[in-house]
Amino acid sequence: MAISLTGTRVSAIALPWFVLATTGSATMTGVVAFVEMAPYVLVKALAGPVVDRLGPRVISWTTDAVSAVAAGLIPLLHGLGVLPFWLLLVMVGLVGAVRGPGDLAKEVMVPEAADRARVPLERATGLAGVTERLASTVGPAVGGGLIALLGPMAGLTMNAVAFALGSLVISLVLPRGMGRAAVTPPPAEAGEGGAQQQAGYWQMFREGFSFVRTEPLMLTVIVMIGVTNLLDAGFMTVLVPVWAQESGGGPAAIGLTGSVWGIAAVGGSLIAAAFAHRLPRRVVFFTGFLLCGAPRFLVLAMGAPMGVVLVVFAVGGFGSGFLNPILGAMLFERVPRHLLGRVGALGDSLAWAGIPLGGLLAGAAISLIGLIPVLLVSGGLYFATTTLAGLRPEWREMDRLRGHGPASAVENPPGPTLAA
Repeated sequence: MAISLTGTRVSAIALPWFVLATTGSATMTGVVAFVEMAPYVLVKALAGPVVDRLGPRVISWTTDAVSAVAAGLIPLLHGLGVLPFWLLLVMVGLVGAVRGPGDLAKEVMVPEAADRARVPLERATGLAGVTERLASTVGPAVGGGLIALLGPMAGLTMNAVAFALGSLVISLVLPRGMGRAAVTPPPAEAGEGGAQQQAGYWQMFREGFSFVRTEPLMLTVIVMIGVTNLLDAGFMTVLVPVWAQESGGGPAAIGLTGSVWGIAAVGGSLIAAAFAHRLPRRVVFFTGFLLCGAPRFLVLAMGAPMGVVLVVFAVGGFGSGFLNPILGAMLFERVPRHLLGRVGALGDSLAWAGIPLGGLLAGAAISLIGLIPVLLVSGGLYFATTTLAGLRPEWREMDRLRGHGPASAVENPPGPTLAA
């Protein structure tokens, strides 16, 4: 996770800056973000049954290998002078399409790792959050430095190398037997000769959809995170690069703010990993959103000095470090192991559905009304979404299944499969 996510975070700076520098258009930058994330969300939504049937280990290393090839073609073709804009979109879309199942496969293996290590789910998801935050710290710093010294193509090359290394780690280094296909309950009566029929793709898909539909808390979380993800996507892929360009900070400013955010988020995630299983989830969750949401939009809109911007980003990053460990633990507690791939795919994809539109809408809005009004409106929407969602009664369920859900290690002892 650390290797592949670091490469992705470098690319998240290199690619928008490359498009912005070569086209000068915030709208085109948003189009590229859309073309990457739309296939990511769509393919990830449909990949759940495949991950459950083939196993997350196989899906992870194969998709990372394909991502390495597609990502490596971008700097190669650009260096040869044969990279028109439409071909760039094709390569970016391919990377997004295969990265979705790869990310899902790594997430699905987290509870199995927790079982093998015999640690609470909050601690396991907290350590996964630390890994993600470290990648978000190192990636922007390395990406900003590489772009400043060698140009954006160096960052995209590093992304391809990271995908290749990640594929090797998953395929060769994980313990034997880890990440096998999930064992699902037989969908029909035993057939002739006593053989059991394997569930078809669409039946497996419907099982995951039915489970999500019957979980009110999960649906509420998905809707709220869907809105905040849309706003976050526009902020990172378009608003921050345009702010950096207009303020004169350049890619170094993008890397610096991203690194400060990431370092603080690592601190928050470490505390979550150590103590989250003892803290009230609801209070911590919404306090984290209050810190990491609207303030960063407002501080950029105010044109504050870089020192003030970095303080706000540090506080926000610290608050954000508590969010994913809580969400991950809730998911793994409530979802049976044989449904993790399907439910995780649907939940992630619905929550990420707005991400492809985030950069597109932000770029179009800047072209119409300018950067500062877009920052103010986005910050207001962020605050309203997280505040109003917190009033829903479903949130009282956050602590109910703590350590006793269907995916807990009590019902699913460590073993070679993800069987419930």
